[in-house]
Order: sequence, then structure tokens, then C-alpha cells
Amino acid sequence: MSISEFSYSAIHADAGQLRAQVRAFLADVLHDYPEEKRAYSWMGFDAKFSRLLGAKGWLGMALPKQYGGAEASPFSRYVIIEELLAAGAPVSAHWIADRQSAPLILRFGTEAQRKKYLPPICRGESYFCIGMSEPNSGSDLASIRTTAVRNAGGWVLNGQKVWTTNAQHSHYMIALVRTGDKETSGRHGGMSQFIVDLRTPGITIRPIADLAGGEHFNEVFFDNAQLEEDALIGEEGRGWDQVTAELAFERSGPERFLSSIAVMHTAIDAIGRQPDALQAREIGKITARLLTLRNMSLGVTRQLSEGKNPAWAASCVKDLGNVLEQELPEILQGVVDEQPQVAGGSAHAKVLAYLTQMAPSFSLRGGTREILRGIIAPAVVPDRLATFGSRLVRDP
Repeated sequence: MSISEFSYSAIHADAGQLRAQVRAFLADVLHDYPEEKRAYSWMGFDAKFSRLLGAKGWLGMALPKQYGGAEASPFSRYVIIEELLAAGAPVSAHWIADRQSAPLILRFGTEAQRKKYLPPICRGESYFCIGMSEPNSGSDLASIRTTAVRNAGGWVLNGQKVWTTNAQHSHYMIALVRTGDKETSGRHGGMSQFIVDLRTPGITIRPIADLAGGEHFNEVFFDNAQLEEDALIGEEGRGWDQVTAELAFERSGPERFLSSIAVMHTAIDAIGRQPDALQAREIGKITARLLTLRNMSLGVTRQLSEGKNPAWAASCVKDLGNVLEQELPEILQGVVDEQPQVAGGSAHAKVLAYLTQMAPSFSLRGGTREILRGIIAPAVVPDRLATFGSRLVRDP
């Protein structure tokens, strides 16, 4: 694994033509949308807005037309996502379904599952959440304990998930659970994925309040929840392979470095056209980091479009992107002479207050930094050791 995985991938010309259309749409629909709400980024929930995007044909774009998609290139979808995030549009309702649930169902689902779930996703009418993390396991997915056991009616689900984004608003969860014994199946074996209808009896959802007063994360409890036989997606026991492929979609998109972009916008507005030397330097450094991350993200998009599983490259994007997202509020507080204010004050003060409170949580989404670096390091260290060893042989 090396930097060559991030070879430059330009936006295709046909995808670039979408940008003006999306900007015009957002300028019209969000003309009076306040800056402090734009700071919610992809955590802002508005089902009506998601249905508007579906009506424009901008959800499930890369899916086949027979399932409601447009068979567009992944780069077309990238342009739309980039513009939505830059505008701070409220995309949370459809976000997970469009980003990773739909590609997962297309790749591993049965034809019946594709026909059932994909068209409503494309219309912006069906919302999904991800059931991975559990208490006492954090981002170590191999230690999950939630189980699905076969019975006459299909599967019985028991256990708990935590930090589940938007579970209280979602229709379905794609859950990673144990269907086999860990001792006999191995650490990464015996796991399977299920499409769980969250209206099923025996399922309880409890929102978790954050520091800013929002409720984006949830605990989800399964108490003998009966699932149909066809709730299983993909192969029984192959859940680990499926979920690692899914995580590449979650970890590599522009949302991994644009979650705090609203404070960049309000800071530049507050600075105006005559920045001092410190302001110009810091804004320039941030811009350079954003451009680098964007090019890295586009490189992963290219690999995904080729059917590859760029888990290492996607982990790099998320790790470096999270660092920038979390640093932005502090950096910009040092260049604009305004303090964070939850109530009152300027738009910049409100956005700064919100993102200062929320930024620490950004590294939780899609896997903690420790887990990501555990993925990155094994691929990098052997290469470094091999290079070092060759030098010892060559230059004794």
C-alpha cells in the first residue's frame, strides 16, 4: 500500500455539468436556510428535502435504471454530494441509504430484495441506519455479541447496538450480527448481515442526547425480534467481508472532510476581502489541506467505480479528514475575533459554538481513529521494513 493508491482522478466532463444545476436548485430551495442549521451538515434531517432530491433523480444515481437509478457514474454522484455538503443541505434522512445501503443491497442482495428496497431509496422515501457498534466493543466489530438464531419463522434477533445514527427516523437497519460460534468460526467468521425492519415487535430505540442538545445517535435493543427468512442479505457467515466492503463507501466520501465547512464559510465572510497576514496564511493552509483530501477522496471513488475494495485508502481519507474537521473550529477561532455563542451573536459565533461542541464526535462515525490506524499501519509498516532491509543489504 502506498501513496500511488491516490492517483489523481479528475471529475468527468458529464459529471461536471451537473454542478451548475445542483447549485441553482440549492440556491432556490435553501435561500432562507440559516447558517447555524447549515452547520448540521449531513446530520440535518428533512424528509421533504430528501423527497425533492429523489424527484430530481439525484438519489441512487449510480444504480441501474430498473431499480429507479440513473446508471450515472460515481463521479456524478460525487459532484452532487459535494455541492450538498458545501451548502449545508439537510440530507440526513436519505444519507446512509443512498451512500452505502443501496450499493450493498445491489451487490449482495437477492433480486427480490433489490426490487423491494432500491426504488424507495431512489425516491427519497426509505431511510436506513447502520447496526455495527455495540457496548463494550466500540469500533472493534469482531467483538460483537448480538445474535441471530434460526427458527421455524426465520431468525430471532437478540442483543444491542449503540451510536446508531438516525435509528429513530429510519425504516430499516442493516445489522451485523453473529450467526455462528466465534470459537469455531474464528474472530472474523460466523457473522452475517440482516435487513431489519425497525417496526418489528421486540425492537426498542432510545436516542442519546449530545452536548448541543441534538439526538443524532441512538441505542437499539433487540429482544426476541422475529425476522423473516429473507431478512438475511448476502451469504450467511460472510458478514465480515461484506461489511468491510461497505465501510469503504462510508469512510471515503467528501463528508469525511467537509463536516465543519460551514465554519470556514462564516469565518471567510467575517474576515471579508482584506485579511491580515495571519488570516490569509491560515485560510490558505486549510484550503490546501481540503484540496489534498478531495483528491484523495476522488482516488477512492475511482477505485470503487472499478469494483475494487480500497479499505486502506478509505481509512486514510477518514483519518486525515477527521483531523481537519476537528481542528477547524479551533483554528478559525484564532483568526476571527469572535467567541462562540449558542444564543445571540453573529452567524459565525453560532456556527462556531455548535461545531466546537460537535467536532469531538466526528471521529466516532465510521470507526475511531485507533481502529483506522490499526488498518493503515499493517499495510505501511511491512513496506517500510522491506525498504529499510534492502538498504541494509545494498549498503552494508
